[in-house]
Amino acid sequence: MNYAVVMAGGTGKRLWPLSRQKRPKQVLKLLDGQTLLRRCFERLSPIFDIRNIIVLTNTGYADLVRENLPELPFDNVIAEPAVRDTAGAIGLAASVLAKYDQDSTMAIVTADQIIEPAESLQQVLKDALNFVNNNPDDLVTFGIQPTFAGTQLGYIKCGSVQKCRDCESTIYSVEAFKEKPNEKTANEYLKSGRYLWNSGMFVWKAKTILANLEKFLPEATEPLRKIQRAWDTPDQKQILRECFLKLPKISIDYAVMEKAENVYAIKLNCRWLDMGSFAALADIISSDKDNNIVVAGTSELLDCKNSIIVTEEQGHLIAVLGLENIVVAHSPDATLVCPVNEAHRLKELLDLIKQHGKENFL
Repeated sequence: MNYAVVMAGGTGKRLWPLSRQKRPKQVLKLLDGQTLLRRCFERLSPIFDIRNIIVLTNTGYADLVRENLPELPFDNVIAEPAVRDTAGAIGLAASVLAKYDQDSTMAIVTADQIIEPAESLQQVLKDALNFVNNNPDDLVTFGIQPTFAGTQLGYIKCGSVQKCRDCESTIYSVEAFKEKPNEKTANEYLKSGRYLWNSGMFVWKAKTILANLEKFLPEATEPLRKIQRAWDTPDQKQILRECFLKLPKISIDYAVMEKAENVYAIKLNCRWLDMGSFAALADIISSDKDNNIVVAGTSELLDCKNSIIVTEEQGHLIAVLGLENIVVAHSPDATLVCPVNEAHRLKELLDLIKQHGKENFL
């Protein structure tokens, strides 16, 4: 059977003070009153039975996820007791699915991406599921057609085209995964036409990814087996807490994808954006006549240009005068004001807040 696994554990520090340790970016209502998580769920629900959509998140976010997706069965939200990067999270989901359905096929997607139109993702998911169900030893990833020489993204080098009966999408063998390149190399990738951006989305059999984890990350094998045996027993929470902490903290790309054979990529032609910063809002929200991005129920701007004004509080008036190239982000207990071109330093600011004993604002 086919399952969708939504990765929804990130905090989104670059959207502070809207996103917090207890309120991650995927549940912020920045998209016409909708959340990234809700948008992701609505992209998946036309092709997956709701009972087969699983959300992986941190323990502290589980109730927020359930509140945002009330139609999802309670046990379909799997709470990770610690942060162990994508290899541990995917291994956990695969172990649980394989316990109940040894032939389960998993589509791994992330909750913090903008993908438009949704139909583009739905078609490649159908094709990838079809391909993997006919080729159960293969691993499939999705690549995005680059639109510029991005230096903050990983790349996939595509090889020969593979045959896939009843698939509309083009499927390529993967020759290599490339980490974030410098500007010169990124331009070479773009000009060659052989490279795709690495989207961080995958399709494979649960048993196949577990076999690859056993081969390339053997120290994860026994903890995952113990978690699987204890799942749905009185010992589930205790074993999960003990064994999940023993999993290596490593991404699935480093752990498996860069080493495995039988890896393939499907090109996803769509508008794709990782919603990871305030600047990213400019790509999804229309600006006013002065190129300001405003996400606020009530606001007044006078002589402002190229600025970003954000709040979730519909009844809170944000009044701004004479600003240019400035971010103003308001939350009930904290407000950020900084130049747009300095917003990438938010982690430094959060570290300073922590050093000064103000963790309650993080």
